[in-house]
Amino acid sequence: MKKERKESLAAGLMLIALMASSINLFAQSAPKEEQEIPPWYMSIGGGYIKFEGDEAVKDGGFIQLKLGYDYDPRWSFEGSLLIYPNFNKNDYYDYDFDTGMPILRDGLQGDSTWGLGIAGDALFHLVATDDRHWDPYLVLGVGAMYLRVRNVQWPAVDPNLRFGAGLAYHFNPEWAVRFDLVEAMALSSERDALEFNLMPSLGVNWKWGAHVPAKYVVSGGPLDSDGDGLSDAEELQLGTNPHNPDTDGDGLTDGEEVKKYHTDPLNPDTDYDALTDGAEVYNHKTDPLARDTDKGGVADGHEVIEDNTNPLDPSDDLLLFTLHIEFETDKAIIRSQYFGDLNKIGKVLVRDPQSTARIEGHADKRKTSAYKYNMDLSERRAKAVVTYLNEKFGIARSHMTPVGYGYTRPLAANDPINGNEKNRRVEVYIRKGSDLPADAKKEQVSDKTQKPEAAGKADKAKSVQQPTPVKP
Repeated sequence: MKKERKESLAAGLMLIALMASSINLFAQSAPKEEQEIPPWYMSIGGGYIKFEGDEAVKDGGFIQLKLGYDYDPRWSFEGSLLIYPNFNKNDYYDYDFDTGMPILRDGLQGDSTWGLGIAGDALFHLVATDDRHWDPYLVLGVGAMYLRVRNVQWPAVDPNLRFGAGLAYHFNPEWAVRFDLVEAMALSSERDALEFNLMPSLGVNWKWGAHVPAKYVVSGGPLDSDGDGLSDAEELQLGTNPHNPDTDGDGLTDGEEVKKYHTDPLNPDTDYDALTDGAEVYNHKTDPLARDTDKGGVADGHEVIEDNTNPLDPSDDLLLFTLHIEFETDKAIIRSQYFGDLNKIGKVLVRDPQSTARIEGHADKRKTSAYKYNMDLSERRAKAVVTYLNEKFGIARSHMTPVGYGYTRPLAANDPINGNEKNRRVEVYIRKGSDLPADAKKEQVSDKTQKPEAAGKADKAKSVQQPTPVKP
C-alpha cells in the first residue's frame, strides 16, 4: 500500500512539473505588454466535501476564498483559503475475526470540529481568448487540511493532491461565475489507504481594475451614451441618467417622454392615476398626461385595477365621491362637520339598495412617514366611514368594502416636510345595482330580509361621533 502511495505521489508531482514547464511556451504566444485586461482577480464561493470510505468525520460544507492571477489567456494560478465550519464525528467499526464482535475504530477525539484548508492550483483554459464568455478549464494543484480537534487517522496537517475541471461564464471583463469539480487525493504516509475526496463548489469572480465597457452610439451629433434620443448634455440638464435609457423605469425611454409624449422622465406615473406612463401608452391606449382619459369621473388606474371598467368609455365609470376629511392625529374618529358630506353618500346608497361601495383611505407622505403605520391608519379611517353609513343609514356592511392605501396612491407630488393635503382623503366609489353581475345580485337578496343593525351599540359607539338622526 505504501508503495502504491509513493507511485501515485510521484506521478502527481511529475504532472505538476510538466504543467509548470509548459508555461513559458504559452507565455511566448501572449506577451504581457499586449494584455489590456488586469490580471488579478478574487473569488468567493462555497462547496461541499464528500469524503471517501471510512473517514473519521462526516461530509460537510465549506466556504472558499481565492486570489488568482491570469498569467496569459491560457494559464491562471490561484491560491485558496478554505473554511470548514463544522464536521461531525463519523463512528466506524472494525470486526474481530475471532469473536465477530465490532470494535470502534479510533478517530476524531470529540463529537465535532471545524477546520481550515489551503490550496494552490494551476488552471489550464481550453479557450485561449481574452473575450471569451464560456470558459472551460482543467485544474491541478496541491493543498492541505487542518482539523481543530485531533483526528488520530490523519496527521495534524493532511496534504493532498488536487485535480479536476471547471467551467466559468464571464458576463463581462469584470464579473464571472464559476463551477469547479475537484478531487482531493490524500497524500499522507500516515494513512493506511488512498482516499479520494470529491469537492464540488460554486463561486463568483471579480477582477479588480476591470470595468464594464460603456456602449456608445455612433452618430454625427452630440454623444448619446444610452441611445434614448437625448444627448448626454440634455440628460444632465434634466437630471436623468445618461447611461440608462429609461431612468424612471416606466416603459418609455427618456427621449420618448421628453420629445414625444411630454411626460416626466423622472416620474413613472406623470398624471398620478396609478398606471405607469408606458402602460398607458402601450397597453391601455390612455393619455399619460390625463388622470381620467375618458372624463367619466374615475381615474384610469382605478378603472383598470379595481373596477374592471373601460378607461376609454365614460359611460361605465363608477360614481366617485372624494372627501377631504381631517382626522385627529393617530385617530379614526369622524368629526361632525363632515356628517353632511357623508349623508349625501348614504342617501345615494339608500336609493339603490343593490348598489355597492368601495371606500378607500389615503394619506400623504413625508420623510418621517412609515409605510405599515399609514396603511393601517388609512384602513381604520375607511372602516370608520363604513361604520357611519351602516349605523346611520342601515347600509349592510357586506355592501361596503373598506381599503387602506396609505401614501401609495397620491393625487399629486408630496413635499418631504409638509406632505400634500390633496393626498389626505377618503374616496367612495359606488357601483350601481344595475351594473352588478347576476351572481352578486343573488347574494344580496338575503340582505333585504335582515333588519338594519341597531345604531349606537356599545362595540361601535367609539368609531364615529353620533349625529342627530335624519331621514334619508
